Amino acid sequence: MDSIYRDVPMSKVKFGAKHEYEYVSNFKVLQAVFDKHKIDNTIPVERLMKCRFQDNLEFLQWMKKYWDQYYPGGPYDALGRRKGEVVGGNTMRHSAIKAPSPHMPGPGSAGVKKAMSNSHMSRSTASTTSASTARKTTAPPRAAAAAGPLNNNEDAIRAELVAEYQKMTTQMTQQMQELKLTVEQVEKEREFYFSKLREIELYIQTRTEAGIDDHMDATFKEVQAIMYKTEDGFEIPETAEEATF
Repeated sequence: MDSIYRDVPMSKVKFGAKHEYEYVSNFKVLQAVFDKHKIDNTIPVERLMKCRFQDNLEFLQWMKKYWDQYYPGGPYDALGRRKGEVVGGNTMRHSAIKAPSPHMPGPGSAGVKKAMSNSHMSRSTASTTSASTARKTTAPPRAAAAAGPLNNNEDAIRAELVAEYQKMTTQMTQQMQELKLTVEQVEKEREFYFSKLREIELYIQTRTEAGIDDHMDATFKEVQAIMYKTEDGFEIPETAEEATF
């Protein structure tokens, strides 16, 4: 959102959030941006904080669609806007990723210092000429330094996005594996109890066909009523076979 409107209060964002109250604070900042720019969408904070795959995926898809539609284009200094804060990690100084300043000496700086020192010591014409030549060799790095910060920022943003997506992919994959194990366990329990109920059903049918007294017949019918009873709102699928249970 900040890359679109450039007015998100980044100082209020907790980039290294680890606790629930920090996540809630960040969502409040984002919701305030939505309200300010009249974005008709409410952030499902509780569902997102439960880290459910479907909820997070849908919200990310909406964010991506909104960004594609409204991003004004042009370069965006994300690291500068965050004051050097790294998402999900430690802080780092913004100046640490900047390209050399035009005032910083290039590869020939050692030669310049040595030549200048010799010039002051001996004040010879040869030393002065050597120092002048060394200064000229630093011109290309100074000219190239102008495009350095922009390229470095773009590389840093790209690398950061890749790392963030990889982290999300890993988390979602882990959640899917956990859900798969849960489903398998539920299916095993379902089959177990189904087989038990089927045995009871066959037993009742066998005894009923063999002939029983009225008292036992009434008891078996009560058991069958319990077995075939369904919860309110439950509907048997139309494609289901007309089995006894």
